[in-house]
Amino acid sequence: MSSNQKTSAPGGLQNKLKNMTDTGLLLTITIVVFFLMYIGAMIFLGAGFRRPQMFFKILNDNAGLIILSCGLSLVMITQSIDISVGGVTALVSMCCAVYLDFKGGNVFMAVVIALAIGLGFGLVQGFLIAYLDIQPFIVTLAGMFFARGMTTIVNVNPFNVANEAFVALKNARVVIPGLGYMTKAGKYVEAYVELGVVVAVIVVIVLFCVLKWTKLGRQFYAVGGNSQSALMLGINVKRTKFLAHLLCGLLAGIGGFVYFLHVGSGAVSNGSGAEMNAIASSIIGGTMLTGGVGNIIGTFFGVVSLNTIKNIVSSAGLQDAWWTGITIAVMLCLFLVIQSVVIARKKKR
Repeated sequence: MSSNQKTSAPGGLQNKLKNMTDTGLLLTITIVVFFLMYIGAMIFLGAGFRRPQMFFKILNDNAGLIILSCGLSLVMITQSIDISVGGVTALVSMCCAVYLDFKGGNVFMAVVIALAIGLGFGLVQGFLIAYLDIQPFIVTLAGMFFARGMTTIVNVNPFNVANEAFVALKNARVVIPGLGYMTKAGKYVEAYVELGVVVAVIVVIVLFCVLKWTKLGRQFYAVGGNSQSALMLGINVKRTKFLAHLLCGLLAGIGGFVYFLHVGSGAVSNGSGAEMNAIASSIIGGTMLTGGVGNIIGTFFGVVSLNTIKNIVSSAGLQDAWWTGITIAVMLCLFLVIQSVVIARKKKR
């Protein structure tokens, strides 16, 4: 092999990185960091992480958060924000719980209620932000307080839902063949995911396709990248921002019901901190706060990365909550620094 051929490989890799889009670069970094963390946990933290069910458990526990984070990614791509999703989750779970147990309702109408609540918040907040040009942080902060207040009005006391049809749906499992494990007692435990995970995966796939291959997806990126340029290209900026918030509200309704399906209870405290976790997951997944850059697959890996690090901290014996908080803060800072480098890279072009 000649010396020219030997030196061409690094140059080729450098050119590939230079030509990669910001979205693609951040997605690649997120996926690499996740696999490095998970493989490291498999090597150093014992058999728990080597079982596929550990990964499936992360998905089961965070299916609702995956959907909420996808909604946050949409509005963040358009250079906006929505911090009401945690409150909407609490309101959805409480309204559905009260309807199913106290009103003798059915699961189908409970889903309709969840979607209606999410769409209602998306409609009102989207209109105020897009058409009245009110700051999205202020609008969605008010939405968060309103949702939390309405949750306490609907019902104050927490309770577990006893509706038979709902309980049967909650306990439904999708078995993953061949990925189970043997316990020390010699019993085979099958690997499984809950129905909420199936819904979350469908949402991720649909939104990925929307952002990558539809006109609306391209408009989201254009508006977030430079709204003035988007306006000059004939894009209706106000309508695009409105649709982003409407979709975020709808996803908050869906995510709220999936969360409710996982916990099986109505409580004022449901969804506490969900908005911050969703924002953190979107940032870790490569969605930039400055808008115009983001990827739904990255958001998915952002959620699982965030919760993998929580499990790693717990498995390492650091049970105090502040250890988890510090670790997440360090991880967020790392990805914000990476995003700053990407912004500087963009300005040099």
